Amino acid sequence: MASTIFNLPTEVVYLITAGEVIDSLASVVRELVENSLDAGATRIVVSLWPQQWRIRVADNGYGMNLDDLQQAATAHSTSKIRSSADLWKINSLGFRGEALHSLTTLADLEILSRPVGGKLGWRISYGDGGEVVQLEVTAIAPGTVVTVSHLFGNCSSRRQGLPTAAQQMKAVQATIHQIALCHPHVTWQIWQNDRQWFTISPAATTGQLLPQILPQVRQGDLQEVKLEIPNPCTDVINHVSPHSSLNLVVGLPDRIHRHRPDWVRVAINGRMVKTPELEQTILSAFHRTLPRDRYPICFLHLAISPDQINWNRNPAKTEIYLNEIIYWQEQITQAINQALSISSTNLKEAVHTTRVSKLLKVAEAKGGYNFNPQNPKEDCKNPNSLKAVAQVSNTYIVVEHPGGMWLVEQHIAHERVLYEQLCDDWQLVPVEPSIILYQLSPAQLSQLQRIGLEIEPFGEQLWAVRNIPAPLRQRDDCAEAILELSWGGDLQTAQVAVACRSAIRNGTPMNQQEMQTLLDNWQRTRNPRTCPHGRPIYLSLEESALARFFRRNWVIGKSHGI
Repeated sequence: MASTIFNLPTEVVYLITAGEVIDSLASVVRELVENSLDAGATRIVVSLWPQQWRIRVADNGYGMNLDDLQQAATAHSTSKIRSSADLWKINSLGFRGEALHSLTTLADLEILSRPVGGKLGWRISYGDGGEVVQLEVTAIAPGTVVTVSHLFGNCSSRRQGLPTAAQQMKAVQATIHQIALCHPHVTWQIWQNDRQWFTISPAATTGQLLPQILPQVRQGDLQEVKLEIPNPCTDVINHVSPHSSLNLVVGLPDRIHRHRPDWVRVAINGRMVKTPELEQTILSAFHRTLPRDRYPICFLHLAISPDQINWNRNPAKTEIYLNEIIYWQEQITQAINQALSISSTNLKEAVHTTRVSKLLKVAEAKGGYNFNPQNPKEDCKNPNSLKAVAQVSNTYIVVEHPGGMWLVEQHIAHERVLYEQLCDDWQLVPVEPSIILYQLSPAQLSQLQRIGLEIEPFGEQLWAVRNIPAPLRQRDDCAEAILELSWGGDLQTAQVAVACRSAIRNGTPMNQQEMQTLLDNWQRTRNPRTCPHGRPIYLSLEESALARFFRRNWVIGKSHGI
């Protein structure tokens, strides 16, 4: 019987290999831009001519000398690893040495480069397989310019199978946005058909960069947390750093959220990756802080020691294996809780530095119209305390803090407190006499038993409930509350219902001590910004906004016509 297994021709092997990495205009941009970032570039210009299937990426990175340029497009050539052991010490975005070589099998490739400190620049054109077909000296600033022309010209079926040009440009934009978020210090200029398409200015942090990518998001809608966290294990022999870093940017749930979970993003060591386990951890941390069917804005960037990661899972390096996944999930949950809390690290205080503002502050301190002036010594000891000032309409608590004032709705603030207490300590207590319910359906009976209530027949169409959630035992409407719990939902849904029914009602008068106690308990909750239904708990009137409204930035002389 004749053999049916044959070696593939070299050109077919090249096309298959290239297909793993280069499958669209966006993938070409990604590979070339990652090379620029590995070369230390702080300014990257991407030019696209989609109808001509041409892409050019120019950077101000380290550049390459002639020897490196001559080998850059050969198969599996890279400056980033030397042996298999290096696969566990990867600190670069690229390491396989496939991208440029794959491009030579699918397009015309030209590279111009001049190393930093070098006197000459070189221009090289590459043929199929990566061999040099043209070489000449050229005038170029330090850095590299890579031009890819006639992409997929030798594979027309590949072109026909790709989305429309508009869809591909959208994918290119998304790719650049993702990379820019991971490298906020870089300046980006993107051109399409010789016209500037969009730019991204550098920023000190990812949180400051994000509004450029999501224009509907304002800086004040975001909270950023940066933490150093210990690695789950330390490789003393290879001198691996004992700490990793976590950078988290979250949209505050009382201010901004989305219809889809499309802005739950995770990056590791400079690259956006798909990690369902970490994405689900983020969504779980925001549970019961957002309205129904709404999702958070959250960008997580972990800088982890390379020995904790296996990048060699997917050719595009978008999927990884992460060691000690449960440990990282715990750290992420704690970081999100910190970002959503109200504490000295994220309670913004408006600071006025102009001479006129200082004069106004002095005048106010001496005036007799200051209601409830605070002791400055107490302010120094506890500058971020919340102080109950008054109650409005027996519904809102007026709260003073060093950065301005808030209006807190008492019912939903108390609801948040009770909900978290119930989640931490769900207690069912005996009740005497038993609560008698009438005409329960089988589904209602099953639901009450599912959440732990002891219920048994007490007569025809009558049932006796022997235990109830602890917060309900003092309420006169306990039977109505139990019926409400019988209508379905999981344990958390029941806890929300109990918290809502048990919380202090709007319209209830509160004295100063009761208001202060509620504020203290509320401030200590894990998610104080919204109630379990996702409604905002407080309205913020910051000192800077008050100053603008009352025009306190006026020059005193001009306000008197001097």
